[in-house]
Amino acid sequence: MQYKLFGKTGLLVSELGFGTMTFGDAHRSDIAGVDQAGADALLRRALDAGVNLIDTADMYSSGQSEVITGQSLRNLGVRREDVIVATKAFGPVGGGPNDRGSSRGHILDAAAASLNRLQLDHIDLYQLQGFDPLTPMEESLGALDHLVRSGMVRYVGVSNWAAWQIATGMGVISQRQLTPISSVQAYYSLAGRDLDHEIVPFLQSSGLGLIVWSPLAGGLLSGKFSRSHQTENGSRRSGGAFPPVNVDKAWDLIDLLGNIAGERSVSVAQVALLAWLLHQPSVTSVLLGAKRVDQLDDNLKAADLVLTTAEIELLDRASAPEPTYPRWMNQIFDAGRGQQSLDMQRRMR
Repeated sequence: MQYKLFGKTGLLVSELGFGTMTFGDAHRSDIAGVDQAGADALLRRALDAGVNLIDTADMYSSGQSEVITGQSLRNLGVRREDVIVATKAFGPVGGGPNDRGSSRGHILDAAAASLNRLQLDHIDLYQLQGFDPLTPMEESLGALDHLVRSGMVRYVGVSNWAAWQIATGMGVISQRQLTPISSVQAYYSLAGRDLDHEIVPFLQSSGLGLIVWSPLAGGLLSGKFSRSHQTENGSRRSGGAFPPVNVDKAWDLIDLLGNIAGERSVSVAQVALLAWLLHQPSVTSVLLGAKRVDQLDDNLKAADLVLTTAEIELLDRASAPEPTYPRWMNQIFDAGRGQQSLDMQRRMR
């Protein structure tokens, strides 16, 4: 397992993390279904493989995911310093009008409730899971700062925010000298590269860390699906097309993944996880989700797979998103400017 610096901090996180969205009763969520014993086995395997980042959220299985995660850490006797526990708030956790969002009241209540369910005295990374258009950004970011200053939280991040929202938030933080944002958690996969339009360039410029959720596009790139086998009973994606993808383009990509996996005698999921995501300099950690230990074992092997530059370039071209404006216009100008730079370098030699 490799470890990377977490944004601009000195914290080291594993390049593969473990997401606990599958923990909890199946009747609470289509994605859940893992009980306490199953969770203990999954976390034990992840930790033994070197994973030190565990990600959950207060809304997963109506809070049950946090309960199971916290109990697993106790059951396994995990030393607190050896694990980075991340959770999130924003989504609905009750029927009241203030049981969601990013108001100061909800953030403080949600953090206290998460600590109680997790049986912890602090949360390593506390994230706002969405952008709240009703709450002033100063209020939300001020509440996160309060959590850090009170010792309840050590680092803060955001999830599913647009680049302009993150940039605006960083401006507020700088102006008011609040706790800085350390990371962004976002959907990113070979089948869904919308992040490349704005957020990846912004992350590269700002130095923020990137935690990737749904790296297999909701199971589409798991190896269970192909052009001739487009449904799978009991799979996560069988319940709906989430995350949404360009399916016609995805089948071509899956064919290519299958060819590379076949030549390497590895699984399609391993190639999809490592072939592109783990090679991206903007990616800090990729969250794995599983219901069974054998699924997790297969995914963890991605950390040991080394692909050739040619294979990565093939997948990069097959998955590349159509450039949007103003990016395609900037690419036209950048080409000329790049040539000027090369000419200047030659003259200086």
